[in-house]
Amino acid sequence: MATKTQKKPKAEDADVEMKDTEAPKPQSEIDALTIEDIKDHIGIIEKSVVNKEPRFVLRVLRQLASTRKRLNDAVLNQLIKTYISDSYDFKGNLLGYFPCTDSKDEKPHARSVLTEIYIHLLGLISLLDNNRINDSIPCAQALINRVMSVNKPTMHLLGARCFFYYSRAFEMAGRLHEARTLLHGRLRTSTLRHDSEGQAMLLNLLLRNYIHYNLYEQAEKLISKTTFPENANNNESARYLFYLGKIKATQLDYSEAFKNLNQAIRKAPQNAAIGFKQAATKLLVVVQLLLGEVPERHIFRDQHLRMSLHPYMQLTQAVLAGDLAKFSSVLESYSDKFMKEGTLTLINRLRHNVIKTGIKSVALSYSRISLADVADKLQLDSPEDAEYIIAKAIHDGVIEATIDHEKGYMQSNDSANVYGTNEPLKAYHERIRFCLDIHNHSIKAMRFPPKSYNDNLEDAQKQREREQQDLEYAKEIAEEEDDGML
Repeated sequence: MATKTQKKPKAEDADVEMKDTEAPKPQSEIDALTIEDIKDHIGIIEKSVVNKEPRFVLRVLRQLASTRKRLNDAVLNQLIKTYISDSYDFKGNLLGYFPCTDSKDEKPHARSVLTEIYIHLLGLISLLDNNRINDSIPCAQALINRVMSVNKPTMHLLGARCFFYYSRAFEMAGRLHEARTLLHGRLRTSTLRHDSEGQAMLLNLLLRNYIHYNLYEQAEKLISKTTFPENANNNESARYLFYLGKIKATQLDYSEAFKNLNQAIRKAPQNAAIGFKQAATKLLVVVQLLLGEVPERHIFRDQHLRMSLHPYMQLTQAVLAGDLAKFSSVLESYSDKFMKEGTLTLINRLRHNVIKTGIKSVALSYSRISLADVADKLQLDSPEDAEYIIAKAIHDGVIEATIDHEKGYMQSNDSANVYGTNEPLKAYHERIRFCLDIHNHSIKAMRFPPKSYNDNLEDAQKQREREQQDLEYAKEIAEEEDDGML
């Protein structure tokens, strides 16, 4: 009887496969790759200067977020020696900021002014990222002096970004007010030169400057005397609408603030700018509560907003319940956070909304109730305070009731049918206007093809006609062959 022999497993089969782990690249190789990438960016900038096309500079600026993470002293030292000419006044200072003994001494290549400003900008960004505030101020001032000496259309995009980091350097140093005069002067120059990118950037920087010092009246005057360019990019438009919404909310114009903040969130990048969307949504929730509306629940469930909006969710619950004790507890627990985020002043105004919500619930629950019981339920100091607040609520149309001052009670009236009033008409009007605004902004944001695109369309149309003729000719040949076979 034949017996089966079992094969012994090979050693190769028994071994566990290990994943290949790549060895980390040396820093010198990483720096060399970074320099090569920046050389490509410089080539694009030079192409922009030669062709007088600012859109090439925009391509470089979009890569700035990834480029800044790979900057160090060795990379910047090599770039400064290679691409900044010896006649550049601030070259020695830049080399002092980024010393490196291993870099090669090369003669500077002849490049345009935009290339030198771009390398200078990279140096300023590196100083700010490394928190070298004392060095960043003179570096930023020298950069802006160089930018203001150039008047070219290709300079507009790069110059706007330079002014942003100039203002950022003064803000980090706690001297933001010192940059205000120069920004005002440059805004006038940008307006006269029809520099829409610089105009949008400088206007946002000035609004941020005023809001930083709570100068809302000056910010409102600036808005009333200037016009935000319509062809500005979406990021600057979103920032402008956010600042405008914050100013309007502070000035009690909640309806306009709500509209501006909604547009700001809609114009913000969908998969980026998480911090901006968090700040705008926090302010939007507070403004919506001040309007007497209820924020949608899905806002608090968003994965990027859930943690940051947790205090505002508790605040919303307290306002909706009309619970003054819970509102005071939330305000006390998160007062430092609200103050840091700049919403504490608006949240303090919600106290009256909490009381109005409580009065509304009391009026719906009781047809007749004494002022002392109202004060006890709303945790007010005295029945006199309750009487004043109820009178104000009746005057504002919050509740339908009457007050008997002699006997000290509130008599609730029968609630009127809301569908017999103009409220549904107003609600539909607001929704229709909101949809039309979205439609208009979407059309403005669309990019239309150039005039030469029509020529290509005609060529494509002719090509389709030719293909159709060829197809019909082939069918005729096939039919003739079929007739011949019969």
